[in-house]
Amino acid sequence: MSNSVSDPQSRFARLQELRHLLTQASNAYYILDAPMMEDSVYDRLYRELQDLEASHPELITPDSPTQRIGERPAAQFNSVRHEIPLYSLENAFDAAELQKWDERWRRIEDRPDADYVCELKIDGSAIALTYRDGLLSRGVTRGDGTLGEDITQNIRTIRTIPLRLNLPNPPAQLEVRGEAFIPLETFEALNLARDQAGEERFANPRNAAAGSLRQLDARIVAQRRLDFFAYSLQFPDGVALDSTFEPQTQPQTQPQTQWESLELLQRLGFRVNPNRQRCTSLAEVQAYFDQWDSQRHGLPYMTDGVVVKLNDVRLQTELGFTHRFPRWAIALKYPAEEAPTTVKQVTFQVGRTGAVTPVAELEPVQLAGTTVARATLHNGDRIAELDLHLGDTVVVRKAGEIIPEVVRTLAELRPAGAPAIAMPSHCPRCGQALVRPEGEAVTRCINRACPAIVTGALLHWVSRDALDIDGLGKKLVEQLTDKGLVRSLADLYRLTADELASLERMGQKSAQNLVGAIAASKQRPWSRVLYGLGIRHVGQSNAQILAQQFPSLAALSAATPEAIAQVYGIGDEIAQSVHRWFQDPANQPLLAALQQAGLQFASTTASASVGAQPLAGLTFVITGTLPSLSRSEAKALIEQAGGKVTGSISKKTSYVVVGADAGSKLEKAAALNVTQLSEAELQALLA
Repeated sequence: MSNSVSDPQSRFARLQELRHLLTQASNAYYILDAPMMEDSVYDRLYRELQDLEASHPELITPDSPTQRIGERPAAQFNSVRHEIPLYSLENAFDAAELQKWDERWRRIEDRPDADYVCELKIDGSAIALTYRDGLLSRGVTRGDGTLGEDITQNIRTIRTIPLRLNLPNPPAQLEVRGEAFIPLETFEALNLARDQAGEERFANPRNAAAGSLRQLDARIVAQRRLDFFAYSLQFPDGVALDSTFEPQTQPQTQPQTQWESLELLQRLGFRVNPNRQRCTSLAEVQAYFDQWDSQRHGLPYMTDGVVVKLNDVRLQTELGFTHRFPRWAIALKYPAEEAPTTVKQVTFQVGRTGAVTPVAELEPVQLAGTTVARATLHNGDRIAELDLHLGDTVVVRKAGEIIPEVVRTLAELRPAGAPAIAMPSHCPRCGQALVRPEGEAVTRCINRACPAIVTGALLHWVSRDALDIDGLGKKLVEQLTDKGLVRSLADLYRLTADELASLERMGQKSAQNLVGAIAASKQRPWSRVLYGLGIRHVGQSNAQILAQQFPSLAALSAATPEAIAQVYGIGDEIAQSVHRWFQDPANQPLLAALQQAGLQFASTTASASVGAQPLAGLTFVITGTLPSLSRSEAKALIEQAGGKVTGSISKKTSYVVVGADAGSKLEKAAALNVTQLSEAELQALLA
């Protein structure tokens, strides 16, 4: 035991020995599925290490097996920008769509000899792991693909993620990407425990994994027993490894293929899904897909499709990304599962835009690993197409394995005298007559004071990605609107602690805290305010783009649809929607009231004006370390000036911005005669 190790040299040697033994045992158990010692032996050695470190805390290291679970909950998660986009994949739902993807990338860079790597698409949450000098330093969620959340404390609890790479001479920085998930057996055990505790069950393993990763208390995450499969290895420019794991200076010693990357990830100490395959044709890809479509239900985890990647890493780099997806990969999704059930009733939901959506309330049925008790009917036209009656037996499908929908009615099983379902003529919440705009399938309530519309708008406004007002949940918002305390977004900022304290489950202290949280939301940036307004077609990413290019409410309100549409990533439909919203006289009182309340309607940092976009139409690639700007700062400056930044060099690249230790991109730029710029030359272009 630790008290028997007296002299410092022996103590340090014993610490090193214990860490090595426990790390080896953990790797054998969790990664290799080949336990090397009894649990009782592991526990005894672990306690000895704990005792030694407790007596000598100055000897604790970040990669010690005892340091996986933090003692204190995090106050919040910080946002982190992905240096390389961590976008989701484009989906294909049949062989024809897979063929179209193949044709698209070949039009950019035709490679007749290209092969593919097929991997199972694990149904979990994508995360990016940064290792510095071989030690795990940061774990980040996907987020919107460009910005994620730092959840390092939670990542460290996942036993299949090594705290130190199996690498004797690691590079300064390395990024590993993969999927965090909850195995089915663990998922069932978690739900059983929640049943016994009287808590609501998790809907499915994916939601359970995503929710677990966003817990502020890592001790709760550790109890959820998440797992991890690695699938991607990202090297900084100019850093590479050869097969002996020694850092090299030649970029060509990096893994040249996706297959080599997966093998290297295994040697670094990660779990890699064993059910992968190299394919030389789309026919082989389809055969792999068909095999796992029929065998997936025997796997110990949920999979919702197959990921198809081009094997050649250089080809991946040349193809790069669209503004949403990598061009070199696609997710081929399994056919949606179907099951019969009975319609108990149909309810009509009113959303924040006034759209009235019919929802079938069903006899619960198991579908794609979840219990389905409700399914969308979309609109009145769909109800008519289904010829839906109360009590009908219907076939329900999970579209894209996510949203349940009714796909057909089994009319031959209809009960005698069953009443037909029809859309209501008046709003189920406020009673005002509903309208169906010409050319639309959606029936709408146009009463801006409708409690359902106000509630939906408020829930969007207070959501995490908008104004992020902690403590304002759905039930509380519904109380505020039902009691008439809040009839618009601006009314939130007039609430008093006494008014809030009068609501159910709200004491004086909670009310005071909520007033403080509402006041704090006034400091949220212009981009969040813009997103929170709930303008049709303006999501979080579009709001950030628009706020960069139009740094104030005045600038965006005055912009023409043509000027808005010129912004990269904003099309005509979004531009027209934004212009209509700001020109609508009915929205002006709200904007005036929010400005008077003190909300941020202008960027606090200088931003290029829409009229002065010297880099409009130009495409840039950034490589190496710039003297004074980070990559994200340089990217933001270029985009604010109308330029576009991509991750790979092609014939369409206008300039490559070169910093210290530039890598293979520099060679590619020279081969394609792409003009190279220093940071100073970039600043001159921006001037």
